[in-house]
Amino acid sequence: MSSPAESKEPHGLSSGVENLRAKWGSVLVLGIIYLVSGLIALYSIVTATIASVFVVGIMMLIAGVGEVFNAFQLRSWGKFFLWILLGVLYIVAGFVTFENPLLAAALLTLMLGAALVASGMLKIVLAFSLKEGAPWIWVVFSGGITLLLGLVILVHWPVSSLYILGLFLAMDLVFAGVSWISVGLVLKRRA
Repeated sequence: MSSPAESKEPHGLSSGVENLRAKWGSVLVLGIIYLVSGLIALYSIVTATIASVFVVGIMMLIAGVGEVFNAFQLRSWGKFFLWILLGVLYIVAGFVTFENPLLAAALLTLMLGAALVASGMLKIVLAFSLKEGAPWIWVVFSGGITLLLGLVILVHWPVSSLYILGLFLAMDLVFAGVSWISVGLVLKRRA
């Protein structure tokens, strides 16, 4: 056990930023990689959609194997067969994703649109309950945008399933890239 005087590890946010300043180039390169990946994804939206569906499929396979493994670890528990069933369902869904990625994209897009509609409506209801003393209009605005986005996805479904997931992935990569490039350049100026 070491005393606080012996510990040389930096504490707090400012020391973490100090460590990043020396690595500004790595942060900048990370941002460029994200940005280029996002632009490539924007160029080929359908391919980006299929790639994002494959990632979901891989996660489902890993989760399914984990569920089955966990079932055998907890064999004495009365719900063994439910754990096995859940794991097998995840594994089957993962393989179906690889077998027919466009069907999986259609289902994921449908669920995304429905989730956005529900989320938007809940934000609007929440906003009207916050009226007193809170900037509720921004919550209404956010809820309206979320609701509108969900409705646009659903109105154009199933065609939207060809591009929505890829578009969201591409936009995320582009914005993350711009963010990391900005952070890298600020760190360079302060180094």
